[in-house]
Parts: sequence; structure tokens; C-alpha cells
Amino acid sequence: MASIRKEVSFNVSAEQLWDAVRDVGALHTRLVVGFVTDCHLEGGVRIVTFANGLVARELIVDVNDADQRLVWAVVDGQLSHHNASVQVFADGAQRCRLVWIADLLPNEMAPAIEAMIEQGLLAMKNTLEQVAKD
Repeated sequence: MASIRKEVSFNVSAEQLWDAVRDVGALHTRLVVGFVTDCHLEGGVRIVTFANGLVARELIVDVNDADQRLVWAVVDGQLSHHNASVQVFADGAQRCRLVWIADLLPNEMAPAIEAMIEQGLLAMKNTLEQVAKD
């Protein structure tokens, strides 16, 4: 099983980042503007449309406010398994880190998924740090 782990620092408070992450139906407006073009909820499933046209159905597994951790799983598509999480850690009053971990099969899909995660993290950083400036 392929495992991808990425960690990025943000120039915003952990509370600001977590507030946007935990708003699971607002990816396209609050968290990864431009990377995700549409997002809506159908029960416990988040339907995400990416800028590249890919649509994913993501089961929201856990939104843990105490640990500032979100867990989801892609429930259809090309992957036979996909489970991912993001967790926010404070690094002072106006800085934080986000750790994104994804486990997936088949292994051959790892480069494409890793590239999407990197694009998502860049969009997240741009979105949150721009909001903090405004």
C-alpha cells in the first residue's frame, strides 16, 4: 500500500486553519479555492469536483475538534483503497502546521495522488494566507 505524507507550515493561527478544514462542505470557497471548483454534501458523503474535472465521492469518517483532525475515504473511482487525514498543529499564536497523510491502492496511482495533494496544499496555503492578509 502506498503511503503519502506531506507537512506544510502556514502563517495563520491553528484555529483559523482548523475552522476552514472542519467546514467539510466548503472546500471550494474556504480552503482550496481554485483547486476544487464545487463541493456539496449528500448525507455523510462529500462530492468534490476538482479543477481538472475529476469528481470524487468522499466519506467523511471523522471530524475531531479536540485533535483538529479530519479523516475521509474515497468511496468510488480508480482507487481500490483510499483513506486520508489532515491534522492541524499550532506553532505559536499566528503559525501552524498541517500534516496530510493518504494511504492508497493501487500503488501505481501514488504519483498522481501525490501531485494532487501538493496542488491542494498550495491552494490551501494561498487561500488561507490571503484571507489572513485581508
